[in-house]
Amino acid sequence: MAATTAPLKARAAVRSFALGLPGAVEEFPWGDDAVVKVNKKIFVFLGAEGNTEAPGISVKLKDEEAHGHALTVPGAAPTGYGLGRSGWVSVPLTGGAPAELLCDWVEESYRTIAPKRLVAELDAG
Repeated sequence: MAATTAPLKARAAVRSFALGLPGAVEEFPWGDDAVVKVNKKIFVFLGAEGNTEAPGISVKLKDEEAHGHALTVPGAAPTGYGLGRSGWVSVPLTGGAPAELLCDWVEESYRTIAPKRLVAELDAG
């Protein structure tokens, strides 16, 4: 039971963190698959809530160290559909990365996508 609930808890923590960032909104452009956007641009793909088969997130990591670190998580890979070429990484929630680290990557993705005024608001808070 704990093995299946840990990824769901990690997803919930990442979702909550992402939605707490300035200007962040959740949308469902492909049915059940959730994304979090800022300024109409996606900064994290969350997938479907309750997905126990292949739960994971995708984030845009421009920092080479963070990008490389994310790819060391078991099962992590450059995101498909050509997004991997732009720095997007898909990280499975079953790979053992702690929620705090996942949230760090979400914040980096946000900082890459968000307008400077919202990044300044985040830094001021």
